[in-house]
Amino acid sequence: MIKYYTRACNFKYGITAKKLIKKKSALALCGNKSISFSEVEIISRNRKKITSNVVNIKDIGKLKTDLRKKVKKDLLSITSKRKNFLNNVNFESPSIMGILNLTPDSFSDGGKFNKSSNSFKHISNMISSGANIIDVGGESTRPGSKTINSKIEWKRLETVIKSFKKKYKNVCLSLDTRKTNIMTKGIKYGVDLINDVSGFKFDKDTISNLAKHNIPKVLHHMQGTPNTMQLNPIYNNVLLDIYDFFEININKNFKDRKIILDPGIGFGKTLKHNLTLISKISLFHSLGFPILVGTSRKKFINQISGVYDSNDRTGGTLASVIYLLSQGVQIFRVHNVKEVKQGILVFKKILKS
Repeated sequence: MIKYYTRACNFKYGITAKKLIKKKSALALCGNKSISFSEVEIISRNRKKITSNVVNIKDIGKLKTDLRKKVKKDLLSITSKRKNFLNNVNFESPSIMGILNLTPDSFSDGGKFNKSSNSFKHISNMISSGANIIDVGGESTRPGSKTINSKIEWKRLETVIKSFKKKYKNVCLSLDTRKTNIMTKGIKYGVDLINDVSGFKFDKDTISNLAKHNIPKVLHHMQGTPNTMQLNPIYNNVLLDIYDFFEININKNFKDRKIILDPGIGFGKTLKHNLTLISKISLFHSLGFPILVGTSRKKFINQISGVYDSNDRTGGTLASVIYLLSQGVQIFRVHNVKEVKQGILVFKKILKS
């Protein structure tokens, strides 16, 4: 049996994009007329091989009946405007998710913000610098890290989670945790978004418990566990395997459709896997949901540039963010909010000139 996938490509921006859309030579990406595409890559996969073919949107009508129906269905998802279901977040504009690690052992900033005075100062700085989502975590999920007790995790999180909405009512609060009981406590105190790097596989009760709450979720891909994920990650095809993972989980577990997709850069992936996902990220638009990507300070930047110190990877982070922005990604999870915000503003201004 052959399975087909549709990836938007050949993007144009700003005034050029709008002119092409008006001429019906291109289509708007995710309902945003500032980004258009005039071609699609049609990928086919069966047990033996994977093939692909790039087709102009004007020639889709020439495809065989079954394939034409599949591609047109995917195009509806690719071009549809994303529904705004997050507090103070508009998916038509790029959003910055600022990272707050309340951990002693995170790969980049472990221990820096454990004191509540430091954490709230950092939150305020990220918001004033342009973050409209704050992602708070109390357990490190860096490669090689081990699971901690939920009591320890909540102790790290408690002060910030309980006070956040009193201080920052209109800012979206994301909770980065794998544990159901932590999620439940967070929801009680006003958390807007659940971000579980395990893809809701760590706790067997997570999905049924979250179904009781009308709360958006990040569906994140990870192969293995943080302790084992980088030992020897293997895929048949990393891009298509993760697409299938998303599709299966959406149809099975998330009928409320309040889902953001995160392919999990660095979570059970080699350098080649990460670069494939970044370069072909537009495939995931055909699932019809907002996309979140976290490349900030990740190891792949070191592997390319030779910069070992994670705090010196701002340039690589910004390069990846700008590329992902050009592919229509909506949310960027980053440490350096100020620099990324500046880069996005300059990039958008160039496109409009």
